[in-house]
Amino acid sequence: MLDQGSAPSDDRGQGAAPVVRARSLVLGYGEREAVRGIDLDVRRGEFLAVIGPSGSGKSTLMLAMNGSVPVRSGTLVVDGQEPSGLHGAALERFRSRIGFVFQSFHLVGRLPVLHNVGSGLLARMPVVRAMLQWYTTEHYASILEFLRAVELEDRVLDRCDQLSGGQKQRVAIARALAQRPSLILADEPISALDPVSARRVMEILRRAAREYGLTVVCNLHQLDVAKAFADRVLALDDGRVVFDGPPEDLTESVVSRIYRGAPSPAEGLADIA
Repeated sequence: MLDQGSAPSDDRGQGAAPVVRARSLVLGYGEREAVRGIDLDVRRGEFLAVIGPSGSGKSTLMLAMNGSVPVRSGTLVVDGQEPSGLHGAALERFRSRIGFVFQSFHLVGRLPVLHNVGSGLLARMPVVRAMLQWYTTEHYASILEFLRAVELEDRVLDRCDQLSGGQKQRVAIARALAQRPSLILADEPISALDPVSARRVMEILRRAAREYGLTVVCNLHQLDVAKAFADRVLALDDGRVVFDGPPEDLTESVVSRIYRGAPSPAEGLADIA
């Protein structure tokens, strides 16, 4: 391991069980190990950025957190449960508590913003109401609340295929908030956005997480974004933890070792004054 850094100085989540806990965690595909024996605690309310070269294990680790990749050995506990041991309805109930923000939005373009955000409510609705997307007054109020949180309440009836990329990602964040999750997983949420939209999306994601007391694990390629928005940064290389600490400890020499001397990733916000 390279650098552990010093632990974040705030007391966010101190004394509470971590939302994510991994011990000697090994994940893989076939004969290949993508994550190799890592230990990790993610505290409640923490914004954790995960960085590292392509193929370092970032996405595999995130997918394991929502039960999409099985644990090969070691343990992974998320929100008090081991996702690798869940199946069927139990796994669906678990995933309903995990908000996922995808790189490619995963919205239904022909549907209005209202129904895309409302889909985050479906797991808590009676089956018939969910099938018909039959919302109560309370449901409509919740949808508008989450759209206000992402500054899109004026686009509630617009089709999602009429929105810009940044607006689509904000709708995806609102949908995740509608699940009332304990954890949001964001996998490269700004990689397809211009710098101005990227900054706004990250500002909204961080603000919403703090407002609702959510834990966020966010995979990023852009180092400056991780430094600007994360409480803590975890760096992976070849499936192993090579840095775990506050953003201010990511010095040029540390970054050079993380990326093995290769040029650091493009600065995602560098074009913004």
